[in-house]
Amino acid sequence: MDLIRANEYVESFAKLIEGQQVNGYKGNLKVGVDLGTANIVLSVLDEMDQPVAGALYPASVVKDGLVVDYVGAVRIVRNLKQQVESLLGVRLTHAATAVPPGTIGGNAKAIANVVESSDMEVINVVDEPTAAAAVLGVTDGAVVDVGGGTTGISILKNGEVIYTADEPTGGTHMSLVVAGNYKVSFEEAEKLKKDPNRQKEIFVVIKPVVEKMASIVKRHIASFDVNKIYVVGGACCFEEFENVFFKEIGVPTVKPERPLLVTPLGIALNCKK
Repeated sequence: MDLIRANEYVESFAKLIEGQQVNGYKGNLKVGVDLGTANIVLSVLDEMDQPVAGALYPASVVKDGLVVDYVGAVRIVRNLKQQVESLLGVRLTHAATAVPPGTIGGNAKAIANVVESSDMEVINVVDEPTAAAAVLGVTDGAVVDVGGGTTGISILKNGEVIYTADEPTGGTHMSLVVAGNYKVSFEEAEKLKKDPNRQKEIFVVIKPVVEKMASIVKRHIASFDVNKIYVVGGACCFEEFENVFFKEIGVPTVKPERPLLVTPLGIALNCKK
């Protein structure tokens, strides 16, 4: 994996979102919709897989891979779609989306239905860590997507996914611990958790949750020959996150910059039948 190239790739996408800008493109567009527990992200790539546009909205309409506010989810995706369409000057007609590993049946269908109710045909549904692996160029190792509600794991060997797992520990659990420690509401805890000026202070509080995540990953990779772990997802943004994983698991752990935006880009990369 070329981490420098991956970081530049994700950073170029982040700048498009933050500046509400678009890049020129030719040919068909690839669209990804990431319905996360804490954020919904819409990403658009060109035929050469280069970022063209994107949009993000903080939301709590999905919990642990389950759509808990269907109407709200559809409204947000439609708004993001219209926002990007107005920038591009074209309609977005099809998309890929993603689910936590092991999501089956009605739960996976509900995620796809949100996108389809937003007037886009879903042409592929991929699991989240596998989507992230596509961006990072990982062919061997474990990709761990630490989301708001769950920790998803995909193990790859020679470019093939050979194992996936998902367990309910994520950023929401961090916020609950922060709320209990500071005697504040969950909403206030979310703000504290995301305050860059208090990151070191907050990390001391939520470190046991990160250690639990690491123990989950260690258990799942125990039967496989994993030489490197790649962590992505909004909940792993803390500076010391990967160091705790390395200490607990004993396997070198890599975290790209802008880990929140890796999986959304990977979903768009998988926008193909």
